[in-house]
Amino acid sequence: MLGLRIWSAVLIGGLLFATAASAQEWTRFRGPNGTGLSEASGIPVTWTDADYRFNAKLPAGGHSSPVLWGDLVFLTGADDTGDARRLVYAVDANNGRVVWTKTFESTRHTRHKLNSFASATPAVDESRVYVSWTTPEEYTVKAFAHDGREIWSRGLGPYVSQHSGGMSPIVFDDLLIVVNDQDLEGGGKSYVTALKRETGEPVWKLDRTSDVVAYSTPCEHRTADGLELIFNSKAHGITGVNPYSGKVNWAVGDLFDKRSVSSSVVAAGDLLIGSCGSGAGGNYLVAVHPGTAAKPDSGKLAYKITRQMPYVPTPIAKGDLLFLWADNGIVSCVDAKSGDILWQNRVGGTFYGSPICVQNKLYAIDTTGTVVVLAAEREFAELARNPLNEQCHSTPAVANGRLYLRTYEHLICLGPK
Repeated sequence: MLGLRIWSAVLIGGLLFATAASAQEWTRFRGPNGTGLSEASGIPVTWTDADYRFNAKLPAGGHSSPVLWGDLVFLTGADDTGDARRLVYAVDANNGRVVWTKTFESTRHTRHKLNSFASATPAVDESRVYVSWTTPEEYTVKAFAHDGREIWSRGLGPYVSQHSGGMSPIVFDDLLIVVNDQDLEGGGKSYVTALKRETGEPVWKLDRTSDVVAYSTPCEHRTADGLELIFNSKAHGITGVNPYSGKVNWAVGDLFDKRSVSSSVVAAGDLLIGSCGSGAGGNYLVAVHPGTAAKPDSGKLAYKITRQMPYVPTPIAKGDLLFLWADNGIVSCVDAKSGDILWQNRVGGTFYGSPICVQNKLYAIDTTGTVVVLAAEREFAELARNPLNEQCHSTPAVANGRLYLRTYEHLICLGPK
């Protein structure tokens, strides 16, 4: 009888934890598994300043995107024009009040003019928030309790990139997955690593071929054998990795001839999507049929699209449709199974944040802070343009039935009051 009661308590506790965890809608870059999808109701299509729940000034500027757990929004910032201090802060998700701020001295170094020293989006779980930033001397990963106490800090060694950093970590089970693809020129040493969430201790390290830096955030892919992690990079193409051991299950190489910045997504059931590009153009997107651990060479290219494809923004996969929001403001709707372009329209502007999809509406913010809203349908329809009137390179977040928009120096919240 005692054993039954203990088992019942464990079961109930597990169910409660699972329910709590599933209720957290935006715990990493682009939300659940990086899909950018939300079914929240009541998110407005058009608005004015009077509709804001709050418009809060942040302790420091940056391009990282919001993540949420419960009633807290977690963000990073940096002094991009001064001494390059790095900041981590928590904001009350209900009223925009800054709950706590942590500041760390850092060093100025070369970065792309469109990058920020705070471009990597945090990851958060029920106990901790995880952040990362880079300098040439050190790639730093830190974990904080939700109340702001620093739990652990780990250095991953030197970081080599002409554009500086911007890779976002993700939580998988009891692990924190950190991507570290660097530039070959300058002696960069690339790898992917898994750290224990509780302590930051390394669990595994997968050495990678240094080529050019990749900023792609991994996603999970479910197979008949369980879950694997998907990584994109110029050096390795699209790769499936065992998340518990770091062993490569399969790889489809020679896919990309340029840097991979947009993140991995799963489309139309079992196609894996990635893209590459450069500031000079030549961007393209690929879809891959994945291999398996038993047949690591069985993955193959399904299709390639070269016309007006994104470089930085990550695609949206919804049902059998792919929505591709290019940096130059050209948006495409593609049949995800075949790669056929169903429509392609110019909405104008320049976009370095990624779109999200709330129910059947696409939201993306251009660099001037205008939120463009489109119908996520087989027929093109522009629904609204909403000016935020401040520079923005970030991706929106949705949680608690609300829309959170991070401009360079502000956090704006919209939704039912």
